[in-house]
Amino acid sequence: MKARLIAVGERAPDWVASGFSDYQKRLSHWLPLELIEVAAGMRGKGRDAARAMADEGSRVIAALPKQAHVVTLDGRGKAYSSEQLAQRLEAWRQRGRDLAFLIGGPEGHAPEVIASADESWALGPLTLPHMLVRLVVAEQIYRACSLLANHPYHRA
Repeated sequence: MKARLIAVGERAPDWVASGFSDYQKRLSHWLPLELIEVAAGMRGKGRDAARAMADEGSRVIAALPKQAHVVTLDGRGKAYSSEQLAQRLEAWRQRGRDLAFLIGGPEGHAPEVIASADESWALGPLTLPHMLVRLVVAEQIYRACSLLANHPYHRA
């Protein structure tokens, strides 16, 4: 099983890219995690934000692996404790499908992206910068994998 993190936005700050890379390496033997960046829609004065979100949605849908279990990152989704996320990860593994985690743009996910998702995961009630969400998701997936492997990383 493999996982893909499909994120709207390109060129993460060095500290995000470095942190993500660290967790990506740690995950390599438990759950390979690939980052796919898709271009953000054009925004600004005189531009239509709904059109930008629709363009992003089309690019995200095109990046989805076939038959993957799709999980959107969305504040309206289900929030999990680290232990609950580990249980969800085990359930996803038992399905035998690759995973795709989706991070939307500034306005969130396009309706067609929401419609394509199997479920939605909320990182909590805080609003986080989308680039930071990449790092948090990678760390939480690593934590879930370490819990399932009885690795001492998680010490709660």
